[in-house]
Amino acid sequence: VDDPSEECRRYAELLEEYPVDVVCMGIGENTHIAFNDPHVADFDDPLRVKVMDLAEASRYQQVHDGCFARLKDVPVTAITLTVPALMQAAFVYCMVPGRNKARAIYHTIHEEIAERYPSTILRRHKDAILYIDRDSASELQF
Repeated sequence: VDDPSEECRRYAELLEEYPVDVVCMGIGENTHIAFNDPHVADFDDPLRVKVMDLAEASRYQQVHDGCFARLKDVPVTAITLTVPALMQAAFVYCMVPGRNKARAIYHTIHEEIAERYPSTILRRHKDAILYIDRDSASELQF
């Protein structure tokens, strides 16, 4: 993309014209949703799409997940849907498998809803479904 800010504006206009029905996403090891990391997540963001500075934890996760070979290959910024844009979807389906996500799932379920744990906002969505496996659920207390 030649002009990331212009691309964000263009994509936001498309979202305005064609609202999202379904969001399929995961939760990051640091509880980020999309690229809304704890240090930049804004539950009241007026924008729908924006350029975000990626937390180092998210950049490392890109390497661990096999998206990039080395940390130096991972961009330091990314275009992402904001938290309000994700929450405006009619349905949110969140797939979070693996032991490396157990702490994030614990925080998602047990912490207060706050920007320091972006995934906690999913508890406010009327049609959000969290799909977890035994490994990612291993720190939950029933």
